[in-house]
Amino acid sequence: MKTGFIGLGRMGRGIAGRILGGGHELFVYNRTPGKAAELAAAGAQAMASVALACAGREVVITMLADDAALESVTLGEGGLCASLPDGAIHLVMGTHGVGVVRALTAAHSQRGQILVAAPVLGRPDAAAAGQLGIVAAGPEDALQRLRPLFDVIGRRTFIAGSSPDAATSIKLANNFALGCAVEAMSEAFALVRRYGVAPEVLYDVMTEGLFSAPAYRVYGKIMVERSWDTPGFTTLLALKDMGLVLSAGELERVPLPSANTLRDRLLSAIAHGDGERDWAVLARAQERAAGLE
Repeated sequence: MKTGFIGLGRMGRGIAGRILGGGHELFVYNRTPGKAAELAAAGAQAMASVALACAGREVVITMLADDAALESVTLGEGGLCASLPDGAIHLVMGTHGVGVVRALTAAHSQRGQILVAAPVLGRPDAAAAGQLGIVAAGPEDALQRLRPLFDVIGRRTFIAGSSPDAATSIKLANNFALGCAVEAMSEAFALVRRYGVAPEVLYDVMTEGLFSAPAYRVYGKIMVERSWDTPGFTTLLALKDMGLVLSAGELERVPLPSANTLRDRLLSAIAHGDGERDWAVLARAQERAAGLE
């Protein structure tokens, strides 16, 4: 497929590399041109603008950090809405709010274009290995057209329905549940440390028992090793996502008390200078609260 790709951060570079390795024509754009150099050396074409990345493409993927960037790239002068051909697909793979996904779905529809939301589950190493989970929602025929891309990007695609905001809500709910797990582990490690127990022992007990899922293994290990200076998902991005979670809950009048607690813990970590560290650094925030640091 002739595929445009906009947004070459840690996740974007991994996904774009999988598409290129799968034999698809790839046209990439990033506001910081240097991030496209490695992909260009491997055979992708680096484009000088969003409009050029869209010209003549069957699908253009965006993997952007926040709603403001997505709106700018889509609705701004020379953006996707103005540049995509009729019938082309805008595949939104970043984590965004329900409101912006609904608004952009309508904007594309008015121009005869299609928006499919397909946020991903996993960290940058999983993206590079083609082991992401993909939660996809949009018109059935568009999802079928995208199948060759999904097959090289991820290990499994979960079809959420025909409305793109369904995939958005699932991704937000998943990140919310993961965040609660990270917070719970932070509190549990602080508790045993107060009793003089090595955190490695609790880690083994958890991951060899009821909590053997990757979330506990990956984030628990980061906490035990205190390796949050090499982030896969930063505290700042986690705070952005919890804001989206709370907005989604407010939109449909769903109370999410744990999300408020998690947001406050993230704010505390950021206030202490941990915004660019992996969000497993919540363990350090809990240590401060427990008088361990």
